[in-house]
Amino acid sequence: MFPRDFAWGAATSAYQIEGGWQSDGKGQSIWDTFCHEKGRVFGDQNGDVACNSYELWEKDLECIQQLGLTHYRLSFSWARLLPDGTTQHVNQKGVQYYNKVIDDLLTSNVSPMVTLYHFDLPQALQDQGGWKSPGIASLFDNYAQFCFQTFGDRVKLWITINEPQVCAKLGHEDGIHAPGLKEKGTAAYLVGHNMLRAHAMAWHSYNSRYRSEQKGAVSIALNSDWCEPLNQGCPKDIAATERDLAFKLGWFAWPVFVTGDYPEIMRSAIDAQSRKLGYNAASRLPSFSKDESAILGTADFFALNYYTSRKVKPGGGCEKMLCIKGDQDTEEVLDSSWPVSGLSWLAVVPDGLRKLLKYIKDTFNNPAIYITENGFSQVGPLQIEDAQRCVYYKDAISEVAKAIQEDGINVRGYFAWSLMDNFEWADGFSVRFGLFHVDFSDLKQSRTLYQSGREYAKIISKSRSGQSK
Repeated sequence: MFPRDFAWGAATSAYQIEGGWQSDGKGQSIWDTFCHEKGRVFGDQNGDVACNSYELWEKDLECIQQLGLTHYRLSFSWARLLPDGTTQHVNQKGVQYYNKVIDDLLTSNVSPMVTLYHFDLPQALQDQGGWKSPGIASLFDNYAQFCFQTFGDRVKLWITINEPQVCAKLGHEDGIHAPGLKEKGTAAYLVGHNMLRAHAMAWHSYNSRYRSEQKGAVSIALNSDWCEPLNQGCPKDIAATERDLAFKLGWFAWPVFVTGDYPEIMRSAIDAQSRKLGYNAASRLPSFSKDESAILGTADFFALNYYTSRKVKPGGGCEKMLCIKGDQDTEEVLDSSWPVSGLSWLAVVPDGLRKLLKYIKDTFNNPAIYITENGFSQVGPLQIEDAQRCVYYKDAISEVAKAIQEDGINVRGYFAWSLMDNFEWADGFSVRFGLFHVDFSDLKQSRTLYQSGREYAKIISKSRSGQSK
């Protein structure tokens, strides 16, 4: 049985579904810029229209109602609300759009969980240095406070930043996400640092100015695979696994939940690699200033995005140049017994979710946990009867139930990724994660329920009626 007040949700993000990329005064985001450059995205596709949720919100709401969700996780487009990224210019049409979305959800007895930042920085702020600039933290805080003030009377669950590790590494080290920078070994750590500073400032603002009246909760959504040593008895594999988890999850969770600083294992690995390669400047992993908002304790719950698991051993190349891969010195491999979904990286390992939840309980002081993303991709020919994905959700949710009942883990909610097929970043529309299929060749962007959506709705219905075992 799941707790009676368990949050059953599905998740989306603004750039991936909204479209309306220059409608009604919206400013440009870094993903608008990135997608309009040739060769960046599969098939040179973009999110100019995507699911057209900016015009078809009522269709999305019908999908949400059809599933029987209690919660819906969406993100605000910073550039739709504040076109130049600052509160000097508020786009009232953007405010009206999100007001309608929130009010419609509440009228349907669905609670919104709102992410303030899901990869889509206003281009105007990128032009000033983006997340590499120290000043971004106070600009984000201003934006967050604008949202708390404007929508916080109705929104009670907030995520400041989605997957800072992905933003930092894929956007600023690997260059495969916007803004497409490849500044190896330095930029990602600076970006991650400024994201943590921004998150902490926003949390403290909420805590001191809005919490007593609005009574909401604020966190940061962290992605992680579950990691295990390739050989359980091998000390080098065990050490590599600890490093892997430190660079994935600990990078952001350790400062917020444990010490207020980065994991020592991460800093020592980075500094050792710097010395080895003759880099004698200050540590590439910045330090937090005593004069700034404290990082420790700035999450009211643990927000986890989980998709897959890995076996880990030392190694990973990149020995002769500064880069995260070299700092981390780990190689991740798939167990041959794990089935793989449409994407080569997404091995299906449901019990990895339970193990990761247990690790979070034990390592991060037994927090309340929301699983803010979990899902399974379909690639290639469309299958509305998506039997594999049905099994994935059934098994994953079963592992969550065991985590609650047998491990005593305080899991408060589960959000499937995603409500509907959408623009899947560098993969464009070639990858489908939806509970609803979206026909992108049809001007009406028609939504059709997958079999997995039907099964998820049954799980929710059973749980809410107290029948789930």
